[in-house]
Amino acid sequence: MQRSWQAVVIVLVSILALPSSSFSSSELPLTADGTVLELDESNFDLAISSFDYILVDFYAPWCGHCKRLSPELDAAAPQLAKLKEPIVLAKLNADKFTRLAKKYDVDAYPTIKIFMHGVPVDYYGPRKAELLVRYLKKFVAPDVSILESDSSINEFVEASGPYFPIYLGFGLDESIISKFAIKYKKKAWFSVAKGFSEDIMVSYDFDKVPALVSIHPNYNNERSIFYGPFEDKFLEEFIKQSLFPLVLPINYDTLKLLKDDERKIALTIVKDEDDDQTKNLINLLKAAASANRDLVFAYVGAKQWGEFADSFGDKKTTLPKMIIWDGKEEYLMVIGSESIIGNDHASEISKFVEGYREGRTEERRVAVAIVMLFQYLTKDDNEYHRVDTPARDQVDQISGSSTSQVERTEYRAGDKED
Repeated sequence: MQRSWQAVVIVLVSILALPSSSFSSSELPLTADGTVLELDESNFDLAISSFDYILVDFYAPWCGHCKRLSPELDAAAPQLAKLKEPIVLAKLNADKFTRLAKKYDVDAYPTIKIFMHGVPVDYYGPRKAELLVRYLKKFVAPDVSILESDSSINEFVEASGPYFPIYLGFGLDESIISKFAIKYKKKAWFSVAKGFSEDIMVSYDFDKVPALVSIHPNYNNERSIFYGPFEDKFLEEFIKQSLFPLVLPINYDTLKLLKDDERKIALTIVKDEDDDQTKNLINLLKAAASANRDLVFAYVGAKQWGEFADSFGDKKTTLPKMIIWDGKEEYLMVIGSESIIGNDHASEISKFVEGYREGRTEERRVAVAIVMLFQYLTKDDNEYHRVDTPARDQVDQISGSSTSQVERTEYRAGDKED
């Protein structure tokens, strides 16, 4: 027995005496310990296969945006590691490990991708720690949350945050919306309330059950209510149409959202998105949108995004004006309704929609540069097409000062910071 113990001790001592280089980093287990993992060629594949959800920051050491992102990831990592289904944060020096950068078509810094069960998807969400945590929680949430009381309803809405629409089912069975909750999981929160009071009915503005209420926290908690019929065709139509607010502002984020919607866009071009006249006009557009859900109603300010606004017709046309855009290369001018002029904007909007319905239109083409911008922003999340430098430069010129709307300014591979 004594000899056996001596043999064990000798083996252990021999193992401990081996140099650290005898173990490659790819053989070491990876854990979700709340730190940002530093990946390289040896452990990248292991990391992707070890975690169901891992967000990877492809960075360059000299990139200023990357330097600002790094502490935000450090702050978010421990919070995401504590989730029931942890989300791991990691980073890779794409300027050094160029093979991996090329494999995942990284041509700008930072490029962020979230790998879900090994499948990469581009991440375009917020980059501040608190907002990033709220945004990423969506990926590991239940398909349908079951809410048992008024307090759980309020807590669910508060925890969901502002970045996705929320669907609350009252008097509904979970099975009725579960398939759509799975289908649209990346775009909205879904829940079913099993217990609720009349106060909740008043608060969410519905007066009978069953009812499905959609809420847009990021747009003054705008609500739409669906009372049925709760057949798949009609239910999905309501869900799809309610993914957007009644009137959608056009910016980088919303252009990306529009890629999956097949409806034409009734686009209103105004001088300034923030002035009182525009705010009054948006309220009138909401009424038109409610009555014409087969169209997406949207608006853009010439002051905020001049190059984009100028791509739809003559710059001399009096603003505000409305056009019907297919979301791609073509748009329609409604003859006799080129501008929304006069004091009765409600009548002018109705006249415009009526003219479109009756086919009193003239077909035109959008500026090529804007088409490139739209294609770049809305490329399929599951495809990784390299954007060549000339095309990317044109996109940068189009966007101009508008990059302040969303943190989208990036460095291309090969660029250097001053």
